Amino acid sequence: MILNLQNIFKDYQQDKLVVPVLKDVSLQVEEGEYVAIMGPSGSGKTTLMNIIGCLDRPTTGTYELAGESVLNLKDKELSFVRLNRIGFVFQSFQLMPRESALDNVSLPLSYAGIKKKERRERARKALERVGLGDRANFKPTQLSGGQKQRVAIARAMVNNPKILLADEPTGALDSKSGKQIMELFEKLNEEGVTIVMITHDVNIAKNAKRILHIIDGEISESGGEENKA
Repeated sequence: MILNLQNIFKDYQQDKLVVPVLKDVSLQVEEGEYVAIMGPSGSGKTTLMNIIGCLDRPTTGTYELAGESVLNLKDKELSFVRLNRIGFVFQSFQLMPRESALDNVSLPLSYAGIKKKERRERARKALERVGLGDRANFKPTQLSGGQKQRVAIARAMVNNPKILLADEPTGALDSKSGKQIMELFEKLNEEGVTIVMITHDVNIAKNAKRILHIIDGEISESGGEENKA
C-alpha cells in the first residue's frame, strides 16, 4: 500500500475558536491506483492534499507513505520525502520563467545532488516521456499552457516518485489542452504510476479509476467506473 491515512483530524485555531477542517478521514491507496479526490471550495480537499504531500501535519491520526510513518519525521526528513517520493503537479505550473524546459525539469535532481551530466540526461528522458523531447531548450514563455503543464509533469516524474500528486492539474488550461493532460495521466498510470488528483470538476474526476468525495471535511467513496457510465 502506497498511502495509508487513518483517523485524520485537522483543526485550525482562529483567535479563541478551534475550527475543524478534516474530521476522521481515513484513506488507503494501493500502488498503481489512479484516484480523484473531489470536493467544492472549502471542503477540506486542499488541506488533505497538503497532508498527503507532507506539506502540513494533521492534528491527530496516522499516515504511512510506502509503509513508513511520516508524522514523526523531522523537517529535513520530510523535505527528503517530498523530494524523492512525491511528485507535485500544480494548477499554476510553477515553472521558472527564465530557465529552459530542460533546466526546469532537472531542478529536483540538482536538489538531490545528482551530477550535471546525469541530471540533463534524466531530464531529457522525462521530457521525451511527456512528448516534449523537441522542446527541451524552450523557455516557458515560448510554450503553450498545455506544454507548460507537460514540463511540470516531467519535473514531477524525474525523481521516479512513489506517487504523483496533482492539484487541479487542468484548472488553468483550455478544454483541448486539459483533455491532452488527462490522456497523459492515463498513459502514466498504465505505465504503473500511482496518481492522486485533487479536483472540483466532475468531468476531470471521471478520468480516474476511483473517485472519493470530500464534503465538510468528511470523505466518502464512489466507484470511478460507474461515474463514467
